[in-house]
Amino acid sequence: MPRFLTLADVAEQLQISAAACYNLVHSGELPAFQIGGRGQWRVDEARFEEFIEARHAAARSMLAAQKEPASDQA
Repeated sequence: MPRFLTLADVAEQLQISAAACYNLVHSGELPAFQIGGRGQWRVDEARFEEFIEARHAAARSMLAAQKEPASDQA
């Protein structure tokens, strides 16, 4: 895998639209930078892997919270 990915590469790997990928970058959720005269976006492969791991961790936390019994129910 190359060190830097295009937004099209990221969108393909995540199986999302290019627009959704662009929104992740512009929201700051997915770290990226612009390079070149046309300002093409690139995502460092290591940051992409960290993003995926963070998403996995968030999903695990959400599932664990759903499994906890509600203590305030009467």
